[in-house]
Amino acid sequence: MPDPDLRAELTPKLVDSLYIEAMLLADEARSYFDRAARDDRLTLAPVDRVGFSCESLKVTTRLMHIIAWLLTQRAVAAGELSRAQAGEADRRLGPPPQTDEQLLPRLPAAAADLIRATEELYERVGRLDEGTFGAVRSGSPARSLLSRLERSL
Repeated sequence: MPDPDLRAELTPKLVDSLYIEAMLLADEARSYFDRAARDDRLTLAPVDRVGFSCESLKVTTRLMHIIAWLLTQRAVAAGELSRAQAGEADRRLGPPPQTDEQLLPRLPAAAADLIRATEELYERVGRLDEGTFGAVRSGSPARSLLSRLERSL
């Protein structure tokens, strides 16, 4: 559990900055995978083409998780969610999809750069999530689920 004195301070400016970065990266990924990736993919061995497709999905998944987490933080800042609600297990960032490290050197440089950029952004946002909500995570996931069910009924 993180030291309460070292917990991250999520300011609207920080959230907005990360949100813009994530959206720009999402646009860059969309542009690459819609256009240039088609030609790049054809240069790969058949098994690496499948891996390339899987890695493109992982890039998208990482970005969508980041964006959803940041939108949750915006909802907290707007008073639409409490900090405790934002820290519930289903609103936490969670573990990222893991990149196939053995495939990465065989991928085109542009794809590898996008993969690394999304991993790095995910790690940064993950540290914010852990620093902000680490204390909320105490207790079992089953008790958290039961508590949410009780509140909803």
